[in-house]
Amino acid sequence: MNKKPHHSGNTKDLRMRQQLATEAARIMADEGIENFHIAKHKAAERLHAPHTHNLPRNDEIQAALFEYQRLFKGGSQPQHLAQLREISCQAMAFLRPFQPRLVGPVLDGSATEFSGVSLHLFAEPADAVSLFLMENHIPYELGSQQATMANGEVLELPLYQVVLDDVTVSLTVFDLVGLRQAPCSPVTGKPMPRANLQGVEELLHSSSEEEDR
Repeated sequence: MNKKPHHSGNTKDLRMRQQLATEAARIMADEGIENFHIAKHKAAERLHAPHTHNLPRNDEIQAALFEYQRLFKGGSQPQHLAQLREISCQAMAFLRPFQPRLVGPVLDGSATEFSGVSLHLFAEPADAVSLFLMENHIPYELGSQQATMANGEVLELPLYQVVLDDVTVSLTVFDLVGLRQAPCSPVTGKPMPRANLQGVEELLHSSSEEEDR
């Protein structure tokens, strides 16, 4: 008589992955850690499993983050998300010459109280953005941002940071070809979702309709 396979190890591994995903989500929501890699390793340390091989995928952490916010931030997170999307619309309208696209947590809805706004801009040459900001007397900090493309190429791109209504707005500048080729998402590894101004305005409109119901 054949014995049934023993699955306790698999169940234990799955439970550990779920616990790590939940703790990583809590760290991101409550402590302002936005990097999935850092959050999952902090979670492993706090659960006394620094060398575990059961680290959750980034999309598992994001799913846990949505659930954590629903359970513990349901009274404040939707309103804060709407404020960030309104600020995004203001910034995108101002930066219209560079065909701005909203990306990241403010777009997908996972933004925390620590999140800023992330926009992709498209310009040739890239310093057209700095000239535009200076002409409009907008203070900024200049840095760089890495973006991994679908073909594996890693780009080093100019990153301008400005402040609007006490919110940091990060502007990553691509060339015009970048408008058609989105970089890979850190969550899924697939092309990053991006939304134009009209798309963000529609998100705001639909979320306000849900609140009115």
